[in-house]
Formats: sequence, structure tokens, C-alpha cells
Amino acid sequence: MAEPSAFVTSVLTIMTPLGDVQPKRMFGGWGLFLEGNMFALINKGEELFLKADDENKDAFIAEGSGTHGKMPYYTAPAGALDSWKNMQNWAEGAVAASLRAKKK
Repeated sequence: MAEPSAFVTSVLTIMTPLGDVQPKRMFGGWGLFLEGNMFALINKGEELFLKADDENKDAFIAEGSGTHGKMPYYTAPAGALDSWKNMQNWAEGAVAASLRAKKK
């Protein structure tokens, strides 16, 4: 299995406060999982997308984030990858969206 790139490793480092985030190679990129739930993906172009649903997608749209095709994942807003402080609400919202999707 391919080793994560420097970008994937930096995203995992920022996400450390969430818990044991596990990367899994998928579709030419990476899925990011927390406790077995996929909450984010990194495409082969090394862009981070976070899970969204009706409860959090408007915040992504307000930031000008685009989707990953027809999937319910939106690009991480500008500056979110600068620090955990900037990422926290986005990442926690994505985890919550993944849990809500699992319940459906």
C-alpha cells in the first residue's frame, strides 16, 4: 500500500485532536476515518473535502467551498488547514455529519 504523502500526513497531524484518524487508500486518493466512519477525503489532487449534510453544508457554501462531484463532501475552507483552531469546527461538523448519515 502506498504511503501517505506529505499533504496527507499534514492533514492527519492537524486532525490529531479528533482522535485516532485513520487514512485508507480509496479511488486514487484517501478516505479519512474516525471510529470506522468516513468523515473526509483527500482527492488525488491533494485537496481536502469534509463530509456535509443539511445541518452543516450551508456553512461550507457560505465560504465558497465546492463539492467533490455529486458526493456530500465540500472543500475545506481557506485557512482551515493552517491550524487545529481553524479546522476544529469544520472537522467536528464533518464527523457529526458522518454519524448522522450512518443513522439513516
